[in-house]
Amino acid sequence: MDCMKSFNQDGVKPNSMDLLRIICQMGIYEYTRIPIGIKNAPAHFQSMMDPIFQEEILEGWMLVYIDDIIIYSGTWEDHVQYIDRVLSKCIPINLKISLKKCNFGQQELPALGNKLSGLSLAIDQNNVAAVLQKPVPRNNK
Repeated sequence: MDCMKSFNQDGVKPNSMDLLRIICQMGIYEYTRIPIGIKNAPAHFQSMMDPIFQEEILEGWMLVYIDDIIIYSGTWEDHVQYIDRVLSKCIPINLKISLKKCNFGQQELPALGNKLSGLSLAIDQNNVAAVLQKPVPRNNK
């Protein structure tokens, strides 16, 4: 599951707005939502997500990496129950999920440049195809 426009879903604290101020010919603008490109935005978003889903993570059936949520289970019934539990936590805090980027009930899925399954973690060959197609160097340069 992928959080939609994740950084933009999180508000900027009033005492930090002046740090994200833009001054231009049309006036002074301050972000009310965390913009993409701010150095600490990923760490901030991760620190927001971890406490929300702490129980699920500790139970061992969920991973959260910034705005990506991975749910894994042994049975389809458990999987549906886990999805319901996660969504029930997203709704009250208005955390939006991109349905286009969701893959439910997969035996294997791409995540963070790898292929994850219940049995293994492997490098996604689509990501290394360009490197594998390069010719072998013929000299030391």
